[in-house]
Amino acid sequence: MKLLKRIHYNAPVTLTFALICLVVLGLNKLTGGWTNLHLFMTYRSRLTDPLMYIRLFGHAIGHASWEHLVGNMLYILMLGPILEEKYGSKLILEMMAITAVLTGIIFNLLFDGRLLGASGIVFMFIILASVTNAEKGRIPITFILICILYLGNEFINAFHKDNISQLAHIIGGSLGGFFGLFLVATGGIREKKNS
Repeated sequence: MKLLKRIHYNAPVTLTFALICLVVLGLNKLTGGWTNLHLFMTYRSRLTDPLMYIRLFGHAIGHASWEHLVGNMLYILMLGPILEEKYGSKLILEMMAITAVLTGIIFNLLFDGRLLGASGIVFMFIILASVTNAEKGRIPITFILICILYLGNEFINAFHKDNISQLAHIIGGSLGGFFGLFLVATGGIREKKNS
């Protein structure tokens, strides 16, 4: 009983996002794939289709399989609490939403395929984490190396035919770098903000 009192919901946005993704995966299994196709996978559709706007964010919470979900959640659960502690829940949620929506829009403009999963958010977290402790007016070498290794690898992999959206990774990582450098340059949030 004492142990249960010591356990707390330390990163509400990160943990809630992970739980929602788990529920959505279960729902997708129960509906035989209907929910992913109609709500949690973005693809080109008519602007008059109201579900298209839900899918622009919803694709980030849908996953194709347990392995797909675990692969993304390992990074999100590892980096999310650190970033949420640093920047606050509200700002992390805003960055996640912007990343999901912009990734969905750009993907739909450039490709006639389907996009599913939180990997854009994963890459945003990876690159954002690499610049988190930067000082104003300075760019950390670790940030440059992470960009070269993670984003460079995605540019190279873009030329291989597979079911992975390197574009989502590149957009997410680019946004993570933008968010991080912007916050450093403007003297952004440096202390924990609970909101």
